[in-house]
Amino acid sequence: MYSLDRRLFAEFAGTLLLLATVVGSGIMAESLAGGNAAVALLGNTLATGAMLVVLITMLGPVSGAHFNPAVTLLIAAKRQLSVAEALAYMVVQVAGAVSGVWLAHVMFGEEIMQVSLKMRTGPGQWLSEGVATFGLILTIFATHRARPDFVPVAVGLYITAAYWFTASTSFANPAVTFARSLSDTFAGIRPVDAPAFMAAQIAGALLALVICTWFLKPAEA
Repeated sequence: MYSLDRRLFAEFAGTLLLLATVVGSGIMAESLAGGNAAVALLGNTLATGAMLVVLITMLGPVSGAHFNPAVTLLIAAKRQLSVAEALAYMVVQVAGAVSGVWLAHVMFGEEIMQVSLKMRTGPGQWLSEGVATFGLILTIFATHRARPDFVPVAVGLYITAAYWFTASTSFANPAVTFARSLSDTFAGIRPVDAPAFMAAQIAGALLALVICTWFLKPAEA
């Protein structure tokens, strides 16, 4: 196992690059789409899914490539991380996410410090975030059991699909949600809307843990 400082760096760097991709590709896609929201979302989707495959492949062996406090919470619940390690993971994930948003702003000549004005709220959006996070956790755990080497691709493909089949475009990550509230761009979410998204994400993740604990339990002889 890698030392804690190396694992934390991997989580920070991975979450930074993920958010730089989400926000940066959103800015780029919107600027090139000529007002076509579907084309802009497609560009944002493909970049995010592809980057997830790369990040999980290269950083998974170091830290587990969580990049997501909901994932870290469940790994800690399974006692594969100590409470102190899990808290450290979450701190660097949030720090990396915010840094990634700021990096994207700098690259595209945007104001670094922003607050999003993009409204994302309502029961359908909240349900979507619960579903998106439930599916993400199921994808990670079930694929890891069936074919561990395919997890990066499975997660990238799942998020690519979830961008389109959920009304919320699948944030599925509390750190991502918080960081995107600091970007008044295509990928943004109003800070007032973020807590409900985070609550739905945690609820979806916990439900997935319960289901996976039963569903993936080894068959009795």
